Amino acid sequence: MVTAQMVNELRTMTGAGMMDCKKALTETNGDMDAAVEYLRDKGIAKAAKKAGRIAAEGLANVYISGNKAAIIEVNSETDFVSKNENFVAMVDEIGNAIVKSDVTNLEDALKIATSEGTVEELIVARTATIGEKLSLRRIEVRTKTDEEVFGSYLHMGGKIAVLTVVKGANEEVARDVAMQAAAMKPEYLNEESVPADRVEKEKKFLIDQAMEEGKPADIAEKMVAGRLKKFFKEICLVDQAFIKDGDIDVKTYVKNNGGEVTDMVRFEVGEGMEHRSENFADEVMSQLKN
Repeated sequence: MVTAQMVNELRTMTGAGMMDCKKALTETNGDMDAAVEYLRDKGIAKAAKKAGRIAAEGLANVYISGNKAAIIEVNSETDFVSKNENFVAMVDEIGNAIVKSDVTNLEDALKIATSEGTVEELIVARTATIGEKLSLRRIEVRTKTDEEVFGSYLHMGGKIAVLTVVKGANEEVARDVAMQAAAMKPEYLNEESVPADRVEKEKKFLIDQAMEEGKPADIAEKMVAGRLKKFFKEICLVDQAFIKDGDIDVKTYVKNNGGEVTDMVRFEVGEGMEHRSENFADEVMSQLKN
């Protein structure tokens, strides 16, 4: 016989709805473990129906454990759900599991064990209970030496997350650099990290631009050198004007504090993805229907 206590226990374990839990227990003759598997299988079916939906909202976050750090992005369909406490808890469980593991790529991250099977299975279970397509979009893992420090910064509650590594300075400096990256959206760490083809493409554009202005070829070449420096100041973190003191660049700020920026990763939720066109009222109604 399926009791109300059994239904409530299964709801606590899985987060599934009361009727779903009652049906699962009925179908499995009150076997709790079998009922959990039943709901998981059902969740897979529900998740499959949502696989084609657009999920470009969500959260990004940074997780640090000793000399290791992980930055992740987990997507949902709506911004409304990204504030859901079950979604936030899932993101934290995934991030903590990744930073404590040996994985370095997304494929392996999905296989890490969590409180509800693998990361992939946890996402499937939450997709079923929350009612939206959810996905772990990307991860980056970094390690540091004892002479280095991590810096992290979240903007807009996790819509932008930045992880920095700074050698020879303190965490406050590293966090300032992370804040800089969040605000100014650099594409690369420094000039050396900009791909050669990107530099050549920009150089050609600048030369053509100068020639169209009627400048002789030799003058155009000299103009390009200066304009290329401006280009690097826009896209390279260490060459950008420091947001807290526009008279110096980031590289100088860190150097003045005895350090050097050695790495930077910046995640902005949904960047490069197609977004849903749906207003807040629609989001609320969609939640009420699930």
